[in-house]
Amino acid sequence: MFKWQAIKQHFKEMRTYIGVSIVLFLAGTFVGATDHSFASFLDGQLAGLEQLSDAISQSKNVALVSFLIIFLNNAVKAVITIYLGAFFAWFPISFLTINGMVLGYMFQKIAEEKSMSVAFEVYAKGILPHGWIEIPVIIVAAAYGVRFGVLMMQLVIHSIFSRSKLKQTLNNLRYFLIRSVPVAILVVVFLLIAAIIESTLTPLILSI
Repeated sequence: MFKWQAIKQHFKEMRTYIGVSIVLFLAGTFVGATDHSFASFLDGQLAGLEQLSDAISQSKNVALVSFLIIFLNNAVKAVITIYLGAFFAWFPISFLTINGMVLGYMFQKIAEEKSMSVAFEVYAKGILPHGWIEIPVIIVAAAYGVRFGVLMMQLVIHSIFSRSKLKQTLNNLRYFLIRSVPVAILVVVFLLIAAIIESTLTPLILSI
């Protein structure tokens, strides 16, 4: 289960789903930056993030509390994204798209209120240091969630219309679940690293 070669091989098998997840994330980012019809919804998302940031800043140990909240929030959501994909991939698709929309909307908002150069600077200092780890990890988690959803759809369809394919689908599902365990662990480990960077290095870079 935890052999690195087997994990790498499964990643290769997941290339299509990872590619689809990248497209969904980029599409969400584009929509968030260009379509103002989602402004009220996205303002609500940003308000929630601001409340969380305010709660962290009022704590006695800002770095520790920040790390714990960021890590637990991201790790729990990422693992949930993988396994709630069982409900026909609805959750990972929504989670990935909304995260992309928030990033795109926030960039557009900063650019409008200040300038494009300020928006790029904020993203370079505030997102990039941890985002280069966090965003790909979230995309991978969503890809596995989408794959889980597709397998469950195949299971339902083959159970009703094609019993001859049911055994193979069950084998595919069993194989996926076995392979998803080390991936979920790796996702948590990488998000731990990203949370450490976001709670320690990112604030220092933003203060420069």
